[in-house]
Amino acid sequence: MFYRENGQFKTSYRADQQIFPIAQDRWAILALIAFAFIGVPLLADEYMFRAILIPFLILALAALGVNILVGYCGQISLGSGAFMAVGAYMAYNTYIRIEGMPVIIALLSGGFFATLVGMFFGIPSLRVKGLYLAVATLAAQFFCDWAFLRIGWFTNNNASGSVSVSNLQVLGFAIETPMQKYLFCLAFLVVFGLLAKNLVRSAIGREWMAIRDMDVAAAVIGIRPMYAKLSAFAVSSFIVGVAGGLWGFVHLGSWEPAAFSIDRSFQLLFMVIIGGMGSIMGSFFGAAFIVVLPIFLNQFLPALGALFGVEISTAGISHTEFMVFGALIVWFLIVEPHGLAKLWSIGKQKLRLWPFPH
Repeated sequence: MFYRENGQFKTSYRADQQIFPIAQDRWAILALIAFAFIGVPLLADEYMFRAILIPFLILALAALGVNILVGYCGQISLGSGAFMAVGAYMAYNTYIRIEGMPVIIALLSGGFFATLVGMFFGIPSLRVKGLYLAVATLAAQFFCDWAFLRIGWFTNNNASGSVSVSNLQVLGFAIETPMQKYLFCLAFLVVFGLLAKNLVRSAIGREWMAIRDMDVAAAVIGIRPMYAKLSAFAVSSFIVGVAGGLWGFVHLGSWEPAAFSIDRSFQLLFMVIIGGMGSIMGSFFGAAFIVVLPIFLNQFLPALGALFGVEISTAGISHTEFMVFGALIVWFLIVEPHGLAKLWSIGKQKLRLWPFPH
């Protein structure tokens, strides 16, 4: 009975267009954000920050960008890892080559250059779609892998091919401990999540969804396919590029092109599929699932094997992880194409009707 809209009257258009029209949802989200900023730093240990929370926040941000392109605009992309790499390497070059460059501006500049690259490789979307577009964006992945590996300027002519950053500071505050890194990434995710949610509810977001549903009909009613598709590539690449900068600067500290290989592109696409395409909440669900599942399998499978007297190797756990991912993707595509976000939505609807299902 506590999750009802009874008595919640809307008396203005602004109130009717709120992100969370139900008061309980608004309070729950505010409480969750407050707990993330205050409660989690008090409860989590160093392992939790490094292995789970920081990767989850950054990958959720990257999945948010991919979801805008794939879920909302319907443009299949396999070059997300490349856009993350562009964001990381260009943020690095901006940071080291410009004296006194603030970390936040460097990360945003990485997103800007990722936007340019994303729009360039998004040009084929004006003529092709589906599998052909996926192959075209896959070219971005191979090209960027080659460029960052062979062109010495990107790595500041480092003989090892790897780059590193240290002593990060924001407004005079050091970003060194796992808790500080967690709060830094969380601030980025909250800001970009709010911006993305409002963006997909705006006129440009409706244009993206119209292009996704039927591009010919969208063009007939006056929507410009070129503007809609390239803007989706631009916004998506910017968010993914910023996430790539955070992945390199905050999570890794030192990295090489292999950190943004094609496996990363597939991982982000799996997050969107499992979490829910065309759903901001689905990006968070998918990232949480992808980050937590390997850790769960690493702990659960050896214990399960010990019960039956079977020793499961590390390679066996890794292979099982791939099989579970594959099985889940097939299951979600067949049973629930809208992913975990749809299951969450169904659960909320049932909760609103409880205890009177009729």
